[in-house]
Amino acid sequence: MNPKVNIVVVVDVIGALSDGTLRNGNLCMIDDGSLASTGQGTPELVTVVKPGQVVTWSALAVDLQTPVEIKSITFLGPDADGGHEAEQAPPAAPGPVQESRNGERHNPELDVWSGVVPYLAPGVAHPYRLEVQMYEGEYSTLHIESPALMCL
Repeated sequence: MNPKVNIVVVVDVIGALSDGTLRNGNLCMIDDGSLASTGQGTPELVTVVKPGQVVTWSALAVDLQTPVEIKSITFLGPDADGGHEAEQAPPAAPGPVQESRNGERHNPELDVWSGVVPYLAPGVAHPYRLEVQMYEGEYSTLHIESPALMCL
């Protein structure tokens, strides 16, 4: 078992902003876990994990010149009011750098969110709210609540 599982969130930013949704083929999620995850390539990805594994999320735009980033990941409790939030990992290594929206230097390849899987009831999907930021403005943040983690 790999001690780390990577989840990549691929967003068609133009489609998502035009449709006002991450559905309709505007988002796909894939992981590289060695266990039997389901929903690969869809917003309904259920990543199968084990306690103690590190899970990292990163976002990519279909059009690589379009900005997209994960704004937050919040695990939903039984009443769907929210729960634990994954943390944004600090930059780990240098890479391509570009100017960010506020003029600071920014490396989009290092925008990852990560967390360690705690003990979770086996066989139960634990959904989370994934919120992505595209550009700026009132309608630039969209979310879904369909992906999940599930322990074996």
